[in-house]
Amino acid sequence: MSTRIAFLKGHGTENDFVIVPDADNAIELPPAAVAALCDRRAGIGGDGLLHVVRSAAHPDARHLAAEAEWFMDYRNGDGSVAEMCGNGVRVFARYLERAGLVGEGDLAVATRGGVKRVHIAKPTEDGAPGDITVAMGKAVLPEGDVTVSVGEHRWPALNVNMGNPHAVAFVADLAHAGRLLDPPPFSPATAYPHGVNVEFVADRGPRHVAMRVYERGAGETRSCGTGACAVAVAAARRDGLDPAVTGTPVAYTVDVLGGRLVITERPDGEIEKTGPAVIVAEGEIDADWLAAAVAAA
Repeated sequence: MSTRIAFLKGHGTENDFVIVPDADNAIELPPAAVAALCDRRAGIGGDGLLHVVRSAAHPDARHLAAEAEWFMDYRNGDGSVAEMCGNGVRVFARYLERAGLVGEGDLAVATRGGVKRVHIAKPTEDGAPGDITVAMGKAVLPEGDVTVSVGEHRWPALNVNMGNPHAVAFVADLAHAGRLLDPPPFSPATAYPHGVNVEFVADRGPRHVAMRVYERGAGETRSCGTGACAVAVAAARRDGLDPAVTGTPVAYTVDVLGGRLVITERPDGEIEKTGPAVIVAEGEIDADWLAAAVAAA
C-alpha cells in the first residue's frame, strides 16, 4: 500500500463525510481506521465515511455491478457499517462528478440498501453546482406502537424504514429533544434490535417541518437524508396526504440544522430527495499515522 491515501471532505446540508476513493477496493478500512479518520479532533472529522469502490470489486456489491458501476461502502463515524445514507449518496455522486467519472444527468449508485437512482442537475445560472436528487425507494411502515423519550418527555413515534430504521416523533418544540448526547430510549426494545435513528419534528407551516435527529453510530447530526424522507412520510400520514390513497404526489420541505431538503412521495410509493452537495477539500492521509491510530485503538 502507498504511504499516502487520497481523501476528500464533503457535506450535504452539513452532514459531513470523509471520502476515500478506492476503485479496486485495495484499502483496508477496519472500524478503528474509520473512527480515527472521522474523529473531529485527532482526525479529519466527519459524521461518516464514504468508501468509493467499483461494485464489481466489493463482495457486498458484486451482485449489483450490472445495475450500478459504483458502490457506496458507507460507514458510520464510529466505524460501524450502515445500509444507506441519504445525504451521503448526494455527496458520493458529487465526488463522482468532480472526478470526471460521471456527468450531469442520471446515474445509479449501489448501496447496501439497494441501487439508488440519482440525478445531477445542471449548474445554476451563477455557476453554482446544481442540486442532486436521489430516488430513495419506498418507505416500509412496520406494524406496532413505538415510543421514544428524552428525560421526562415521552412521545408516540411512527416506525418508518427507509432501508435503515427510523422512529419519528412529532413534538411541540425541538428543544424538548434535549442535548441528544446519548441515544434516546425507545420501547419496545424488540422494535429496533440493531438500534434506530430518532427524528424529532416540529411544524413550521403547510407541508413544511423542521427536524433534529439522533443518528445511530454518529449522535446528533446536522442533517440526515433518510431521516428527512422518514419525516416527510410520517407527516403525510399524519396529515391524511398518503399519495397511495389520494393519487397525488406530495412534497414536504424539511428544514434540518444544516439547511433545507425537499422530499417528494409519489402515488407508487417512490420517494425522491433533493438538496445540495458540496466538496470542500481534498488531500492525502498519512498511512503510517492511520496504522498507528488503528494499533492504538
